Amino acid sequence: MTRQFCGYISIVGKPNVGKSTLLNTILDKKISITSRKSQTTRNNIIGVKTDNEFQMIFLDTPGIHMQATKTLNKVLNHSALSVIQDSDLVLFLLHRTSLENQDRQVLNKIKESKVPAICVLNKVDQVQNKNDLLLLIKEVDAVYSFLDYVPISAKHNDGIGDLLGCIKKALPENNHLYPSDSEEKEIPDNFFISELVREKIIRSLGDELPHETYVVVETKGMEGKMLSIGVIIYVARDSQKSIVIGHKGSNLKRIGQQTRIELEKMIHKKVLLKTFVKVNKNWNNDAQYLSSLGVGSNQDAS
Repeated sequence: MTRQFCGYISIVGKPNVGKSTLLNTILDKKISITSRKSQTTRNNIIGVKTDNEFQMIFLDTPGIHMQATKTLNKVLNHSALSVIQDSDLVLFLLHRTSLENQDRQVLNKIKESKVPAICVLNKVDQVQNKNDLLLLIKEVDAVYSFLDYVPISAKHNDGIGDLLGCIKKALPENNHLYPSDSEEKEIPDNFFISELVREKIIRSLGDELPHETYVVVETKGMEGKMLSIGVIIYVARDSQKSIVIGHKGSNLKRIGQQTRIELEKMIHKKVLLKTFVKVNKNWNNDAQYLSSLGVGSNQDAS
């Protein structure tokens, strides 16, 4: 019988360091939503990549804010830190050429966990003087001994092959946990649709709206050859509802159109998407309600 290697891999770092982009690049498909805002990744989404005898199960975590105030951010931070303990391997993402305070805080959490880790230097295409990378590696190595240091550009798919090679070397010998075709069904349909809508909200509204929205798929089914979907966008305040809707419904229309077009490209079917906006006051400060939404929990790949 062929030897098999399999393990859970968490991707951690400060917000906006490129964790979701890296995961999407490795899996060559959109799994975790990406935007320029912090804390856009809500769940420890599992993405599976099987390459012959190697199976990598990736956990994507929210960016860690050590001084979180709202309940939502505290839940996300706890989720990000706890997933490190459950991993066989950690990918610690850095960018630029110096350790910032948030980087050090995340690095210390990795050190405390004693989980084997690879330091991934992202966005190296933006570094003018490559000697700066060597100085950064020396600075990091003084804090924690990483298995490898791998420079990449997740956005441009540079260095990803080298990173995968390092990951394979670090995987423990275990039987595969998912069938090889599980890559095609990482995200439950409703979860993926809701995340896609939320991505369009974040990208469309920029800094007008904080992360105080969540999306629920209420209805979904085929009507002839067309997929019909009904989603509700929940916000925390009445003023936010007005922002999402926009002047004469312009914002909501744009969000719906962008989501529909992307879905149609993915599934090669016509999509009828109906979007509604409702207020659920202070939902993001209710720990019990956040738990009922699955915020901070794994979305299984099956």
